[in-house]
Amino acid sequence: MENRIREFRKELGLSQEELAARCGVSRQTVNAIENNKYDPTLALAFALARELGVTVDGLFLPS
Repeated sequence: MENRIREFRKELGLSQEELAARCGVSRQTVNAIENNKYDPTLALAFALARELGVTVDGLFLPS
């Protein structure tokens, strides 16, 4: 699943570490999701979207 997490994160000036802390996961988890190596749980997808100020549909794109 493609995503736009890196794009939105950088627009907000957040590091992977900061976003991870806000979502209760490790920086490595955010990195793996950004690089399409890991699909987040539904709960994490909603947390990421909330912290980035977008909808889940706007954050994740069909492959």
